[in-house]
Amino acid sequence: MAANDLYSHLGLLLIYLIFLFPIPKSLSSLEPQPAPPTEWDILPQYGLPSGLLPSTVTDYVLHDDGRFVVMLANPCYVQFEYLVYYEKTITGKLGYGSITDLQGIQVKRFFLWFDVNEIRVDLPPTNSIYFQVGFINKKLDVDQFMTIHSCRDEVTRSCQYSWKSVLQLPVPTNEFEMLITE
Repeated sequence: MAANDLYSHLGLLLIYLIFLFPIPKSLSSLEPQPAPPTEWDILPQYGLPSGLLPSTVTDYVLHDDGRFVVMLANPCYVQFEYLVYYEKTITGKLGYGSITDLQGIQVKRFFLWFDVNEIRVDLPPTNSIYFQVGFINKKLDVDQFMTIHSCRDEVTRSCQYSWKSVLQLPVPTNEFEMLITE
């Protein structure tokens, strides 16, 4: 009789545990899920070279409508055919073969920095990539953008002069401040 009571209690306990901890429908839900694609994986899915973004990307958000935000560890510079400056946050809209409404990337040309507004490639793909800078459309060889480049934190002395730096007033030195206060 005691054995029957034990079996009935074990049966109730088993039913209770089944309802409390449901068994997964498949064991695949217990398997590790693959990592989400990186920003460098996503660009080729849109027909663009992965080297458009530097190696210092820390995070990104891609919305269903193609709008994106890319965060870098710090603002930085990459030397392609032209010197390119990446702000800490880059935004735009990703479409197949193009990035439009781009903000956060500038290119240096003749001592001046210009905003890159759009990037696009030919469809079907050719060996060219196009950068829209204001009303100017510049065609470059796509090969230089196929690999991911490392960033430099600052520009070398010979490259750092632009209209932005020309228009800035110099910071007074301690000697100059001493002359003013005397």
